[in-house]
Amino acid sequence: MRQQIIAQLEESAEVKRQTIATAVDTIETAARMLIDCYQAGGKVLLCGNGGSAADAQHLAAELVSRLKLERPAIAALALTTNTSLLTAIGNDYKFDLVFVRQVEAFGRAGDVLIGISTSGSSENVIKAVEFARMEGIKSIALTGAKGGRLAEKVDLAIKIPSANVQRIQECHITVGHILCDLIESALFGTK
Repeated sequence: MRQQIIAQLEESAEVKRQTIATAVDTIETAARMLIDCYQAGGKVLLCGNGGSAADAQHLAAELVSRLKLERPAIAALALTTNTSLLTAIGNDYKFDLVFVRQVEAFGRAGDVLIGISTSGSSENVIKAVEFARMEGIKSIALTGAKGGRLAEKVDLAIKIPSANVQRIQECHITVGHILCDLIESALFGTK
């Protein structure tokens, strides 16, 4: 077991090192996009499925509650958390539209939608991004190395250089924490 533990920790660290080599500029651009959104009075919507749904909820909580600083709440909404909405839309329409309908209801021009998908192939996330674009809502994707169709549809794709879902998800939450930290610092200083 010890060797398995060490191997997994080393693999996780290596994916993060590779992310430094390939994605720092993209992460910085994403942070600027999000900060600009907030400075203009906008909000961030987040969506994903499975573990990516949990990541969307986690990052929304960091923004609304706090990451490190004592500060006012920052507007962020995970579109993955209202089971009544998700099941109603999935039942009345189809599952591909569970995020589109919420972007239609809650999103406004100037907001940013963050779509999280390790494969970049989640149809409901892709459809939400396509709808967001028509409404003047910018979009950022967090994906794996290939990016899938999602990376082609967004304004900015942060691709984690791995094909291992676990390692991608670990790095997604790291990138998310970095973005939250940069947003807090830009909006409220470093107390």
